[in-house]
Amino acid sequence: MDSENQYIWGHQRRFNAYAQYFKKHFGERVQKLSIDAGFTCPNRDGTVARGGCTYCNNESFNPSYCSPEKPVDQQLLEGMEFHSNRYRRAGKYLAYFQAYSNTYKPLEELKQIYSKALDVPGVVGLVIGTRSDAIDEEKLEYFAELSKSKYVIIEYGIESCYDKSLEMMNRGHDFENVRKAIQLTHDYGINVGGHMMFGLPGESIEMMMAEAEILNELPLNTIKFHQLQIITNTAMAKDYKINPQNYDFFTLDEYVNFIVDFTEKLNPNFVIERFAGEVPPRFLAGPTWGNVRNDQILNKIEREFQIRDSWQGKFISNK
Repeated sequence: MDSENQYIWGHQRRFNAYAQYFKKHFGERVQKLSIDAGFTCPNRDGTVARGGCTYCNNESFNPSYCSPEKPVDQQLLEGMEFHSNRYRRAGKYLAYFQAYSNTYKPLEELKQIYSKALDVPGVVGLVIGTRSDAIDEEKLEYFAELSKSKYVIIEYGIESCYDKSLEMMNRGHDFENVRKAIQLTHDYGINVGGHMMFGLPGESIEMMMAEAEILNELPLNTIKFHQLQIITNTAMAKDYKINPQNYDFFTLDEYVNFIVDFTEKLNPNFVIERFAGEVPPRFLAGPTWGNVRNDQILNKIEREFQIRDSWQGKFISNK
């Protein structure tokens, strides 16, 4: 994407969309199937911290067919059935290891888990969600070899580029740790994704906007964005109840304007998987945007791009 004309698309979109990326890569629709393979995190078991990230409750985003009690292949088959009943059937599937830190086991155990997923007919690759402190070169060598025959992407929780925010969230690592892991993963020739959260306590609009320039220097293939939501049964929910004055939430219209502003400054080569997060209402313990669904939010964002006659990376030069 190296010219203005590629953003004034007509039949295309004004940002580098995830669905188009996979259709171009695989030649057809690809569906991610979430898996809970029973992992944990180094900031839960005492290796670097206890209690986990203050915002995290994995139950809030696990589909009904996900359960660590079920074998990986069973979860995938049930996921295929689930999606074929609710949506049109995809031609290919990616096994999405989503819950907790999915590289936080010895390599030999990881190989068994991932091999079982890839043995399921129709599964053409892996999406592996993890933390930057749960990866090493031995594991990256394995993923690099695997990526020669399968689609592999490792997604790191970045969340914030500011160490003070990472400390507040009990991440157990700093931003430099994330930057190094992303760079090393890229150096091994592996696709790499990132996840960012906007609206964290103590971060101003100016601070969040400045993160675009920081992210642009990272060798990311994909990126996800998530507005701050207070999830039940989390440390953040407890803190919000005690200190609500420390939290300043986006309204829907504010977020739409912010995320378009941000995307205008974002590297146009980054594939945007998601602009906002969505969890079932029963898991929300703070202010909400009502019953607005993600597709409605996306429609508002795309409409704002159109109104502005704008696009991803509009204010980036030499990209």
